[in-house]
Amino acid sequence: MTHTPSTANTERPWSAAYRRYGIADQVPPTPYETVTALMEAAMQRHAERPAFRAFGQTLSYADVDRQSAAFAAWLQTRLGVKKGDRVAVMMPNFLAFPIAFLGIVRAGAVQVSVNPLYTPRELAHQLKDSGCEVLIIFSAATPTFAEIADSTPVRHVVTVLPGDGSSARLPGPPVDARLKDSVSFEQALTEGASLRHQPVTLSGEDLLFLQYTGGTTGFSKGAALSHRNLVSNVAQFKAFMSSATREGQEVLVTAIPLYHIFALMVNFITYFSIGSDNWLVANPREIDGFIDTLAQARPTVFMGVNTLYAGLVAHPRLREVDFSRLRLSGGGGAAVLPSTSQKWQQITGNFIREGYGLSETGPVLSFNPEAIESFSHSTGLPVPGTDILLLDADDQPVSGAGQAGEICATGPQIMSGYWQQAEANRAAFTADGYFRTGDIGYFDERGFLCIADRKKDMVLVSGFNVYPNEVEAVASALAGVLECACTGVPDDKTGEAVRLFVVQGPGANLTETQVIEHCRQGLAAYKVPRQVVFQDSLPKSTVGKIKEIPLVRC
Repeated sequence: MTHTPSTANTERPWSAAYRRYGIADQVPPTPYETVTALMEAAMQRHAERPAFRAFGQTLSYADVDRQSAAFAAWLQTRLGVKKGDRVAVMMPNFLAFPIAFLGIVRAGAVQVSVNPLYTPRELAHQLKDSGCEVLIIFSAATPTFAEIADSTPVRHVVTVLPGDGSSARLPGPPVDARLKDSVSFEQALTEGASLRHQPVTLSGEDLLFLQYTGGTTGFSKGAALSHRNLVSNVAQFKAFMSSATREGQEVLVTAIPLYHIFALMVNFITYFSIGSDNWLVANPREIDGFIDTLAQARPTVFMGVNTLYAGLVAHPRLREVDFSRLRLSGGGGAAVLPSTSQKWQQITGNFIREGYGLSETGPVLSFNPEAIESFSHSTGLPVPGTDILLLDADDQPVSGAGQAGEICATGPQIMSGYWQQAEANRAAFTADGYFRTGDIGYFDERGFLCIADRKKDMVLVSGFNVYPNEVEAVASALAGVLECACTGVPDDKTGEAVRLFVVQGPGANLTETQVIEHCRQGLAAYKVPRQVVFQDSLPKSTVGKIKEIPLVRC
């Protein structure tokens, strides 16, 4: 349904900036049709270089090549995984993550990335909707899965400990006793080492990821991303940041979670494809250890959300880190505040370049090009091969600097659609194939894209989407809640936080703590209301429908 436009010889708001900065209109050519081929070539070219580091352990590209081939062989031979099968991965930034991903794609399967902090309710929906029969899961999350195991299609469980994939035998929480037939990741690698991996013929159109994103119905939807979507987005990003994507020279510290599309595409796939040295941080909330990693790595590239940067600049030990090699500080997932970039630059000498995108768009739609020399107060320019229209309420294009409309985009990085969601797909695309982002934006006088607001009824917490319908569905199941409505409020740490308005039923005497604790049982932590406000009534339309409660701003 999507198409790739030819923006050459077509004047767009960003055309003059492209000419000024020498940016090509089209996606640079690449010899690789699939992510599998892209990554396998990198493992051959950089076999002896360090690929990933964590917990004091280092894996070379040759290590990752060998172990991922073993895991692919095990999946194929022991579990019967075939081309197109969906495999769920539910773990933090462990060394096992890249091994598992590469094993999955080398077996021709599709990765379904799962937040390891999901509740049983959220996990059950994602596993059932995607049809996953294999789950690779951090042992600490196994009690969550055990709660709903019988209601899912999962037949095989592979459990992961922090040191798996390396020589370290690091302790981890025990596997839930209810999962009697689970297999450890280390056992799978050991068995797979004696099995033969059967290469699978793949094309650019084959599915690579089901990347789940919040749903307006209260249930998340799987954005179907193909190999071509990700190969294209890698090429687009490299075209914008050639000075920070040098073959075999970049060093990263990856603290944003790899199950998030931002880190998955940029930190992992893009930088792995050029032989980078990637230091994984499993728990950035343990800030002293995080800063120790930054000090040891001395990164040339660092990516984060505003929350992460704000936490770092507030810590006095950050000034101990040598940032003299830092070439690129990238921000995404949520708006980067000018004050955050200013503080980061004072300490590191490097301002934050903000980008914009969604799970559905591979994710990068726009990024601040390398030629600019200061924080731009925008999300930058559309990446090559991407066309963006701003549409008004009547679906007519708006034009002129500062004129706002819904951001609608087309390009080779944009998903084919939501997994098995025909009705949602009809609503998600315009008649001529532009994806409706649900965000309101405008182009400034330089042709840079600025985000003004959201058309979607959504709260953005630390870069993660929170859909009010989902929060309301969980909260309304609590006895004593007559009706409720959810909105967002500005928050210094997370950008926005969830506020829930509640009307109690007759005789009910709920407290804020009771409502919040109930929500914790059914929602991941970032979705749980930070505030609960009790009211006598909610504003309603003449037909009795609760009116939209806008984002509460200062």
